[in-house]
Amino acid sequence: MIRIESVTKRYPDGTVAVDELSLEIPDGSITVLVGPSGCGKTTTLRMINRMVEPSGGRILLDGNDIQQQPVNALRRSMGYVIQNAGLFQHRTIVDNIATVPRMLGWDRGRARSRAMDLMERVGLDASLAKRYPYQLSGGQQQRVGVARALAADPPVLLMDEPFSAVDPVVRKGLQAELLRLQEEMGKTIVFVTHDIDEAIRLGNLIAVMRTGGKLAQFSSPAELLASPADAFVEDFLGTDRGMRRLSFFTSAGLELSTAPVIAVDAGAEQVAERTTPGVPYLLVTDTDGRPLGWTEPKNAVGGGAKLTRNELISHGRPFEFGRESLRDALDCAVLSPTGWAVAVDGDGRVVGVTSQESIAAAIRGAHAEREAGASLAKGSGSSGNAAKSPGGKGAKGPGGKGSGGRDRVTR
Repeated sequence: MIRIESVTKRYPDGTVAVDELSLEIPDGSITVLVGPSGCGKTTTLRMINRMVEPSGGRILLDGNDIQQQPVNALRRSMGYVIQNAGLFQHRTIVDNIATVPRMLGWDRGRARSRAMDLMERVGLDASLAKRYPYQLSGGQQQRVGVARALAADPPVLLMDEPFSAVDPVVRKGLQAELLRLQEEMGKTIVFVTHDIDEAIRLGNLIAVMRTGGKLAQFSSPAELLASPADAFVEDFLGTDRGMRRLSFFTSAGLELSTAPVIAVDAGAEQVAERTTPGVPYLLVTDTDGRPLGWTEPKNAVGGGAKLTRNELISHGRPFEFGRESLRDALDCAVLSPTGWAVAVDGDGRVVGVTSQESIAAAIRGAHAEREAGASLAKGSGSSGNAAKSPGGKGAKGPGGKGSGGRDRVTR
């Protein structure tokens, strides 16, 4: 556990970057520091490995004051990932990754073997090992940066806006890769970002900081969205806070219909059987049950096999039933040309379709169920207000150890 106790950073000109910050960062979790420019989030991160020394307070790592540890040993015991990767341009990829193990005294063969293992783990082809950073894309360079930070298997990983310099598509892939790695490795990760969507996607716990280095709120993503501590937090979360909350409701309770689903080789009798009053379309699947597109029943009367892809209306992006959230399902329905979302299983086979109205009903039910649970918890004296409090000694999130507090349905 990393315990930050009343830490302040004041510069010689009087500027206060961090002001009486207290946090408890649980082991095996991703804790995200988020806020506007000048809120002290990066300064806080750098005080954990003593790249910046605090003016007051103390930081404990597993109960030990980091000020009592040799600074080089402390830094080598932590992984550190920054924006634009920060790679050594004169070293090959494999030697970049092997940097910290070599500094710790590993022989070259062992360090390179570890580097090659990590390249595979972060999704880099072994053929890139002898290339130089300038020969890689931005996304590949960031993967190298993550691999280098993990090379000596540190228990703590510090990440300072590591994905902000890459395009949105690459960023989403890197975020997914980080979550996959975290599931495998269970590191204690402190992650800095200015992007609230990234914070919500990645964090078990989120610390929202305001300009001047004050902690505004520290809680799980779900609680942050449900109960902002004040107007600043509410404004920082944005006007689509309600939509973001849907990421924490499972699609497993959605009512699905299989009636308007036909195989591409269906005969006229099956088409007639599947035509449903009030549903103006039929979903056509291939012979393995994977979606091809929508059609009007009149176009399928002669048998689905006569339909070509060009004659079908796009089914849009399907959602994986039970794994993805109500937000995903609603997004699929809204973007579908027919207004219906297609639900598939883990193999991409259709399990049913659902309408925007059914999704709206599920959302109302999910909200009612969660509110009832919150009222029950409040009545039993377990309100979780400590998670919101920016004061006190060590503001605690509700997540506890490991992956606690991560109640979103999917990333």
